[in-house]
Amino acid sequence: MTPMRTQVAIIGGGPAGMLLSEILHQAGIESIVLEMRSREYVLGRIRAGVLEQGTVEMLRAAGVGERLDREGIPHDGTAIVWAGKSDFFIDTKRFVNSTLMAYGQASIQADLYAAADRRKAAFFDEVTDAKPHDLDTEKPYVTFTHEGQSQRIDCDFVAGCDGFHGVSRTAIPANILRSYNKEYPFGWLGIMSETPPVPDITYANHPRGFALASMRSPMLSRYYIQVPLTDRIEDWPDARFWEELIARFPKAISSGIVTGPSIEKSITPLRSFVAEPMRYGRLFLAGDAAHIVPPTGAKGLNLAFSDVYYLSRALKSFYKDGSSQLLDGYSETALKRVWGAVRFSFWLTNLLHRAPGMTEFDQRAQETELDYLAGSLHAQASVAEQYAGFPL
Repeated sequence: MTPMRTQVAIIGGGPAGMLLSEILHQAGIESIVLEMRSREYVLGRIRAGVLEQGTVEMLRAAGVGERLDREGIPHDGTAIVWAGKSDFFIDTKRFVNSTLMAYGQASIQADLYAAADRRKAAFFDEVTDAKPHDLDTEKPYVTFTHEGQSQRIDCDFVAGCDGFHGVSRTAIPANILRSYNKEYPFGWLGIMSETPPVPDITYANHPRGFALASMRSPMLSRYYIQVPLTDRIEDWPDARFWEELIARFPKAISSGIVTGPSIEKSITPLRSFVAEPMRYGRLFLAGDAAHIVPPTGAKGLNLAFSDVYYLSRALKSFYKDGSSQLLDGYSETALKRVWGAVRFSFWLTNLLHRAPGMTEFDQRAQETELDYLAGSLHAQASVAEQYAGFPL
């Protein structure tokens, strides 16, 4: 076993883990990142693409915002349509003076990899058997296998950024960890196509089911439709998908949808999940390792980066001033924002989807709430504030 020493061992080399490593490096704090997948696999994951202003500012401050500013698509809110005809615009610029950015997670990942390569960061990918140890002591360590060799990292702290299926959360004793979970009775079928997107990110509530028109770049569109959990990719050839998507938007929008061959297609189940606490001894959870939200509110990646903000701030305070106050308060601080995002995503998901078993009463009540939002500036301001994201 080859021993190594660092200040922060980061398990998980996705956007959260890589951004944390970059921010810590700029503060003079050493880290080593462990990733279970290959770089090609991580870069190939099609995930989030709508960034809150606070997220954009974090990436700029970390020195990885140049391509984002060049290629990202700013937008001042999102449109909602329902009943096949009505629409209104949640104007985040007007209500909270906040601009969002459409920029894909794969692009963020590539930017973070490039920054790590420039500084020759300590990074291991395709590791197996990663496991944190002695987390309730002042001398934790992480063991793993890389290229057939057993390795050990001694460290001051462990950051668990390894996602819902990672090992970090399972290292917290069962009598301490509490989990909250909700499964939704439908999924999202999403496709990516090299076609110009519609001008605005647009949510649709339709009797046939939810739909979403989004974007990644001026020539890369991302579309979703609500489907039963029993559906398979094979059930949805491109022609069927486009026909169904167009049927769920009013003509004023559907006439502007440019169809084309899909370059990626996937079905994602929707769920809400929160694990508490987000700290155990010298282990700190961040991102999907601690929480998952349905993609309806565009909160998943933004929430992971807010965790990174709070955790990096706490670690910098510890190494600069010797203070553990922010580390001690990390879980409570992060969870306050997490539950706010979970509540908003839950509300928006229920507002925009037609769940199995909905009655005519349920549907009319849902449409009436949408009518209320369209007619109330106070209600729109509340939604805009939550959609844009509260200040960090």
